[in-house]
Amino acid sequence: MSSATTTVTVTGMTCGHCVSSVREEVGRIDGVTSVDVELASGLVTIGSSAPVERDAIAAAVDEAGYRLAD
Repeated sequence: MSSATTTVTVTGMTCGHCVSSVREEVGRIDGVTSVDVELASGLVTIGSSAPVERDAIAAAVDEAGYRLAD
C-alpha cells in the first residue's frame, strides 16, 4: 500500500476551535488517514493513501471557514 504526505498552509486560524474545524473537514476527504494542524504556523500536514488534489483540500478548508495560502 502506498502513502502520500501533503503539506499546505491555512490562513485565518486563531484558536483551538479553528484547528479542530480544519482537521475535521480535511479528514473527511476520501483517502485521508491523518491530519496534523499547527496553529502557530498554519501548516497542515495531510497523510493519505494516495495523493490528494489541492482543489479537494481547498474545498475542505473553505468549508471549515478558512483559506489556503497561495
